[in-house]
This record gives sequence, C-alpha cells and structure tokens, in this order.
Amino acid sequence: KYALENGAKSVVLMSHLGRPSGQRSDKFSLAPAVKVLEEHLSVPVTFLGDCVGPEVESACADPAAGSVILLENLRFHAAEEGKGVDAEGNKVKASEEDVLAFRQSLSKLGDLYVNDAFGTAHRAHSSMVGVDSPVRVSGFLLKKELQYFNAALSAPE
Repeated sequence: KYALENGAKSVVLMSHLGRPSGQRSDKFSLAPAVKVLEEHLSVPVTFLGDCVGPEVESACADPAAGSVILLENLRFHAAEEGKGVDAEGNKVKASEEDVLAFRQSLSKLGDLYVNDAFGTAHRAHSSMVGVDSPVRVSGFLLKKELQYFNAALSAPE
C-alpha cells in the first residue's frame, strides 16, 4: 500500500508458502491470499498462476496504474531453493540453467526490489539473491526486525 501511495505505478508481490519441494500443490497455492490482500489494500489484486515465464513477464511488463499483482508460490519451482523432488518423490537438484532462467524471469518483473521476508533473508534462494534489480531495499517488517536485533545487541535485558 505504501508503494502505491508513494508513486509506484504498480506492485508485483512474490512470496512462498510451505515446503512444496518444487512441485505444484493446491495446498500451498497463494490464490487464497488474494481476498485478504484486497481487504487490506482496498484495491483489486490480480493473481497469476505462475511466478515466472513469458505470460507472467507480459502481465507484469506494463500493468495499469495502481495494479497489484500476486504471483503464484515461488517454491513451486525447484529453481527457487535449488532443490526439490520429482513426481515420484526422488530428490532432485535444479540445474544451473534452470536456476539462471528462473532468476532472469523474476528480474524482468519490476524496477525495484523490496525484501520484507526476514525469515528467509539469510537464505541463498533465487528470490533473495538472484533478482537483478538496480535498486534493492528492505521493507518495513525487515526494518522492524533489525531494530529489535539492534536493541537486543546494544542493550540486552
């Protein structure tokens, strides 16, 4: 909401839910979050059924002013964490080519990257370290967590 109220043309939200291990699972879809986001933001939210690829890139390339777009769960792709399981449940490692393509596609979805995911900020996941954006900032939740750490380290109780 802050971004839209302060000059952003649109907002593309990327996130993860659970541990689907690189496999699509309705149980871990972000689709139900649309209703909650719409209530909190007071604007319509467009849900895209994937988080990368030509259709997603096209939808995010020039959306209408004020648009909010929610991408499907990043962890539906093994390239997000670098590993996953195949359809038979066998462990697989994402190829370097798949990781690179995943990261390149994510990088095409916006001009500014805001990380507000404190719980995964330390991980080498593609959405944390692979989005090539000229401007990368932390969001308000991450700022708040860092302030708590600073207080705990500066004046422990």
